[in-house]
Amino acid sequence: MSLEHLFCDVDDFCQLFLPAWHRQLLTEGTRQRRRSSRLSLSEIMTILIHFHQSHYRNFKAFYLWQVCRQYRDEFPNLLSYHRFVALIPTALMPLCIYLHTRRGTNTGIAFIDSTALVVCHNRRIYSQKVFKQVARRGKTSTGWFYGFKLHLVVNDRGELLAFRITPGNVDDRQPLPELTQGLTGKLFGDRGYLSQLLFRTLWDQGLQLITKVRRNMHNKLLPLFDKLVLCKRAIIETIIGQLKNIQQIEHTRHRSVVNAMVNVLAALTAYTHQSKKPSLNLSHNDFNLLTCKP
Repeated sequence: MSLEHLFCDVDDFCQLFLPAWHRQLLTEGTRQRRRSSRLSLSEIMTILIHFHQSHYRNFKAFYLWQVCRQYRDEFPNLLSYHRFVALIPTALMPLCIYLHTRRGTNTGIAFIDSTALVVCHNRRIYSQKVFKQVARRGKTSTGWFYGFKLHLVVNDRGELLAFRITPGNVDDRQPLPELTQGLTGKLFGDRGYLSQLLFRTLWDQGLQLITKVRRNMHNKLLPLFDKLVLCKRAIIETIIGQLKNIQQIEHTRHRSVVNAMVNVLAALTAYTHQSKKPSLNLSHNDFNLLTCKP
């Protein structure tokens, strides 16, 4: 998606969202000034999202070299870098709602996985002050880390269905029932989601959890197509790899918790605008077999 099309889509959302949002804000009954910035909210959101679509790995370099020099005509009322960073927190709630409107369709086939969002090196945990109140130590298959966990649910087309950010010490199974609210069909995950109680809870919601079993467990019979799709669970790992290597969803240079969350939301939004996403390319007949439709 080009920068112009991205701005038009974001601006259309802001024109509908901002009036409704301002009507819902609580006030103390006194008149308050809402002084508008030279740079509109839609322009701020567009710049934040477009950064994750560019090849830059550092936002300061992107803003100073790309935006201020190449996009001067597109953004005639640009601010200084420090002033723009001060306005980033204003995009937190609008980005969250905008990302919600970018959710994919429930096709009956979903994949779930989590990944670590590291905020600092393990040797610097005791000197970390920015995320001291919210980040926690956790462990993944690659080792210990300090930060957060990003839980993702995607469909077979690679579209984002749901996400959740939790501290690093939260079990992967804990946010799953709330994360999958409204989803039906089959959910494929790794062995970290094994749980009889979780399976029954999701089954009552109309969602079948399918995972591999551990070596010390009795094997369970699965339909052939379920086994084949379970082998394709790497699609969500590919998406996570793109989020970390292309969208730059993770880095250790944050100086604000709110700006760190905005960075994650903007990266996820940039992924939803990606024209080509990892997909299983299932046909209509494959869907009928997988979802047990006549």
